[in-house]
Amino acid sequence: FSSTPVAVAVTKPRHHTMLNATAMLRPLLSRQTAARISRCCASSKNSSSRRYVHIEKKMEELGIELPTAPLPKANYNIVCLPPGENVMYISGHLPIKNDGELITGTLGPDNGGMTVDEGYAAARLCGLNIIATLKAQLGDLDRVEQVVKVFGIVNSHTDFKHQHLVMDGCSDVIMEVFDKPVGYHARSAIGTNTLPLNAPVEVEAIVKIKPE
Repeated sequence: FSSTPVAVAVTKPRHHTMLNATAMLRPLLSRQTAARISRCCASSKNSSSRRYVHIEKKMEELGIELPTAPLPKANYNIVCLPPGENVMYISGHLPIKNDGELITGTLGPDNGGMTVDEGYAAARLCGLNIIATLKAQLGDLDRVEQVVKVFGIVNSHTDFKHQHLVMDGCSDVIMEVFDKPVGYHARSAIGTNTLPLNAPVEVEAIVKIKPE
């Protein structure tokens, strides 16, 4: 074997190279220009870990407080995001208040049930719970690229015909938070004679996610 030293080239990260170059040129630059280059390098270094919190700031301004993200009530996952895909399937969410209380009841005021306004409020809670799940799963609501589809099931008496107005509670809060075009979604609303845990509304969603 030869004992002759071998030169090995080591490639440094780009931001290190720029910082070293800035240090060498600093005597030739004005203080203002050198500081500007240094800030640019630091920004490049930290960009991969930056969170964009525009949606969360908007929610704070609107006074919208999210409940704790719910857990599954049986043997299923709260969401499904297949590996390598960017579409998240969100399981049915119930109207759970910020204190953990579940709203219960059946829509149909003519039969002693809940009114449209009460159902609307329950559907809004379903929407807030879905948003809470998105926040818990993604860490940053700005990663939501598009709310694609919302599917609502309303626990209602057979003569109740306003399931679509009840579901506006969910759609309206999604639009408040995400606005057009991100929050503007396709939707279905159907009635059923019962729901798990006697919930008045259950809502599931399909959401397109931005890559990390």
